[in-house]
Amino acid sequence: MKIAVCIKQVPDTETKVKIAADGRSLDESSVTFVVSPYDEYAVEEALRVRDQQGGEVVAFSVGEERVASALRTILAMGADRAVHLKDAAFQGSDALGLSRILAAALKGEGFDLILFGKQAVGTDRGQVGPRVAELLGLPHVSVVTHLAWEGNRFTAQREIEGAHEIVEGALPVVLTAQKGLNEPRYASLKGILAAKKKELRVVGAAELGLDPASIGAAGARTRWEKLELPPARSAGKILKDMDPSAAAAELVRLLRQEAKVI
Repeated sequence: MKIAVCIKQVPDTETKVKIAADGRSLDESSVTFVVSPYDEYAVEEALRVRDQQGGEVVAFSVGEERVASALRTILAMGADRAVHLKDAAFQGSDALGLSRILAAALKGEGFDLILFGKQAVGTDRGQVGPRVAELLGLPHVSVVTHLAWEGNRFTAQREIEGAHEIVEGALPVVLTAQKGLNEPRYASLKGILAAKKKELRVVGAAELGLDPASIGAAGARTRWEKLELPPARSAGKILKDMDPSAAAAELVRLLRQEAKVI
């Protein structure tokens, strides 16, 4: 089975966020970048399916030079090869632009299974996987929490509000992974050493045959206008040394007059 897994490099969730001088982007000077956690579930599932059914796993990612480190991480986990989609024309792409880039890269290889994380930590849009599926004319199932195979047919369980939905289908298909699908593995020392010898191919806009006007900042339909940090939290108040009725009355007063939530 030929499997593609698409990943995104994102700021570590432990990073203290600072806003850049332009007020619309992050100050990356002290940011540690990692593979988006939901994408790790997609990678793990790709590796498990390959190990069970044979074939290869190819990792894809769009971004600048630092994205190569994220792809090397996926190669160290066990992916067979990787494709780094890197071009100045890609900068400033929104979800639609990123989807066009990935769809163009995926189209020529005839993948049976294409996996994404359900969303990228940070933007949390959850759009790229379904958009790529639509651009490729493929069926897709999102937020998958369980996956089973019988030949080239799959049974996917996904979360919906208040219930679980079961979807059955055949290849090719695009799936997006939700937490609970599996437990991602760590890269072993052997895997890290092997990753250095695996293919990491760099592909640009011209090779993909993309119109520069449809991607990057030029093709973006949406953009960040302003980023703001949440306001600093004021110190909490502790009601003590009061009888219960007086404490309850004071709590109601504070909620109504100061917090203004009731």
